[in-house]
Amino acid sequence: MGIPIRSLLVASLVLSSIALHVAAKTLDPYKVLGVDKNASQRDIKKAFHKLSLKYHPDKNKEKGAQQKFEEINNAHEILSDEEKRKNYDLYDDEKGNPGMGAGNFGSHDFTGGGPRTTYFSSGDGWQTMGGQGNSKTFSFSFGGNPGAGGGNPFGFDLGDVFSNMFAGRSMGGSQHGGFAGSGRPSARTSSQHKNPVTIQEVTMQTFNKEIADQGITWLLLFYTQQANGQFVLESVLEDVARSLDGAVRAGKVNCDNEKALCKKNGVSVGKSARLFIYSYSTAEKGSLHEYSGDSDAKSLKTFCQEHLPRFSRRVDITQFNFPSNALPNLPEVLLLSTKKDTPAMWRAVSGMFHSRLIFYDAEVQDVSLPLLKRFGVKNVPALIGRTVNGEVQLLKDGISVKDLRSGIKELKTLLESFEKKNKKLASEQAKKPAKASEPKENKIPLLSASNFEETCGEKAPVCIIGVFKSNKAKEKLESILSEISQKTLIRGQSYSSGNAITYALLDGNKQSAFLSSFDKSGYKSSDKLLLAYKPRRGRFAVYKGEVSMEEAERFVVSVLNGDVQLSATGQKPVLR
Repeated sequence: MGIPIRSLLVASLVLSSIALHVAAKTLDPYKVLGVDKNASQRDIKKAFHKLSLKYHPDKNKEKGAQQKFEEINNAHEILSDEEKRKNYDLYDDEKGNPGMGAGNFGSHDFTGGGPRTTYFSSGDGWQTMGGQGNSKTFSFSFGGNPGAGGGNPFGFDLGDVFSNMFAGRSMGGSQHGGFAGSGRPSARTSSQHKNPVTIQEVTMQTFNKEIADQGITWLLLFYTQQANGQFVLESVLEDVARSLDGAVRAGKVNCDNEKALCKKNGVSVGKSARLFIYSYSTAEKGSLHEYSGDSDAKSLKTFCQEHLPRFSRRVDITQFNFPSNALPNLPEVLLLSTKKDTPAMWRAVSGMFHSRLIFYDAEVQDVSLPLLKRFGVKNVPALIGRTVNGEVQLLKDGISVKDLRSGIKELKTLLESFEKKNKKLASEQAKKPAKASEPKENKIPLLSASNFEETCGEKAPVCIIGVFKSNKAKEKLESILSEISQKTLIRGQSYSSGNAITYALLDGNKQSAFLSSFDKSGYKSSDKLLLAYKPRRGRFAVYKGEVSMEEAERFVVSVLNGDVQLSATGQKPVLR
């Protein structure tokens, strides 16, 4: 009796799959990734990351790169999962099947895709796993429909095939020899990586509570289940989050589940996952900036460092003094280090404390400078603070840290302690009753030859001068400038603390020669006016309209934001 053609075809398919399976087993995952059998999960991840970037089909067009890429992904899938790795070490099979001798092949996968491992079951024994690009992975079980006791994706019992081939002897129901079907479900899950750095799942609630305008820099991966590149970006994200631990936190947003959050941030995910940094590099409020560089840790780390907060003002230590008209009730802190640029950890903490402290930093190569001796600094790095009552204190010198995370922790501890001390001082000052006999402090100085250099000299980036020619005009200008000096009016980073501006009054009747440096007539026709002077550049702007609080604020903001055209002075202004 002849063997049915259908049975021969199915038997051929089964034997072909067996041959493919045996061929796949000849690839040692340890050799594919180039690691030894005692390799740690971190070593495995690093090897995978390096090789997957090298052989990624989007970058490597050489013959055989696609196949190599698939081998790398399969090897990583085995070794990154502890159970599969243990099974492979014991049986040369990640599923724990003891090879062909035992006759149990279970479920087999034919893979043609990238690193994504998301599976969708069709209910008919086939499973589709989203692959890289248009590639897919199909999995089927020799032993029947996953989750069901019998049947199989071909609609008939595989035992019938071997019954027809071997004179009616069915081997399908036996687990003791021959080729046995397995009733195990064939569904697989993506490997879970054990890593000390957590990539947090971000929801709308998480974003609003922990990310939005909290002063902390975040790396955020936006993805969907269908998007490509999530796995590679997530691996790079972990590496960078680990190296910048303490300065940067990491999260991921599933735009399939968090549509409102993605829409709120203007992020749409198409074919590929997208990586953003939420930072404060250019403004008081945080914003998203997309990363479009290479998918490697070094490039992404550089990108992150460029986007760390910039709330600290870089100063020249040889000419520095804490400004006398800083914002009220806000203490000031100065970091001294040998770094040519603002240290990353100081930029990070400046974001965390930017609404509570005023930040400066300076490069110091010689601790014998008179100013440092006055502060009591013997070693750098050092941290100096100025309290709300004007007292300058050395918070700590010779600061020693072993890494970025410990450095940020040390600085946060020092700043929090200093902040508590200032709150106590502010509370004590508020409780003190004002003495009636004490004259009211004049917050806005009257310019003279003796105080001009300190108030409106080259140390001051911008000097706002209220020019008056009557007592009534003086009182009005003094009131307006006193109130404006206590406000933060500036969007730009250089003036974010408000302390880069100085304010002064000038008697126009007595200082006509000074005013003639700005205007030949000395503004003879004006009873009062506002003069914005930038001594370093020798340029100025003037407001001669009706001076109200609103107009004065608008003028100051316009000058500092560069919205007002500046003119050059005729000569250097000098007070007599």
